[in-house]
Amino acid sequence: MPSSRLADKTIVVTGGSSGLGRAMSLAFAAHDADVIVGDIRRVPREGGEPTDELIRARGGRALFVQADAGRWGDIEALVAAAVERSGRLDVMVNNAVVAGRHSKGLLETEEADWDAIMGVGLRGVFLCCKRAVAQMLTQDERNEARGRIINLSSQHGMVGTPGHVAYCAAKGGVVNLTRQLAVDFARRGIIVNAIAPGKILTTPLDEPDTDEVLDYSRARTPFPRLGRPQDVAAAAVFLASDESTYISGSNLMVDGGWMAY
Repeated sequence: MPSSRLADKTIVVTGGSSGLGRAMSLAFAAHDADVIVGDIRRVPREGGEPTDELIRARGGRALFVQADAGRWGDIEALVAAAVERSGRLDVMVNNAVVAGRHSKGLLETEEADWDAIMGVGLRGVFLCCKRAVAQMLTQDERNEARGRIINLSSQHGMVGTPGHVAYCAAKGGVVNLTRQLAVDFARRGIIVNAIAPGKILTTPLDEPDTDEVLDYSRARTPFPRLGRPQDVAAAAVFLASDESTYISGSNLMVDGGWMAY
């Protein structure tokens, strides 16, 4: 393994089988964390070996737990798995999201679309934070922190994006939920931050980007390329590490300058 930056940390990643969750899980494990991969499916959407198997094949530690991040019982199982392995939950990464066909303009959005996106993308983040904080408050401080939470927000949580009303509303909620929890629990040793990715090329085989989306994203991003999953993973490793102890309540943009434009 190339580094021990996260040695002795147990990290739960929701939506950890695919995309950004997969990239973060692999990066955490490469820095010697024990990773609990939570997802409704084990096989990556982009193809390849299951994330937990790939981590173990590379000499790391990982466990897959089938879990829907919008269901309290499944969240309980994720946290219990972490505590059973190490006696504590050091980092909770709330990455799971539902969008795709449910993300539409206001007049096209049905109640079922709104509920599907909010159920995981905002309600689920709230539930995961609630359960993680409850566990972390029982733990001793290590290097000034009882635990860390990293929420995945989006630049769409800070600006209006045409035709994505529920998704933008959910991500806006995640941004301010992050700030609220950082304020409420900083004095008790819990650090809460968010990462706001720009356009990241995750290439899911079952939901490929259209040429129109890619052209718009390239035109909107000042940096000469679009994002890679590893860009987000590097930010997540930093926020999960003891190097970031005095950073809380931030919404770290990993967007190639999108929000500066």
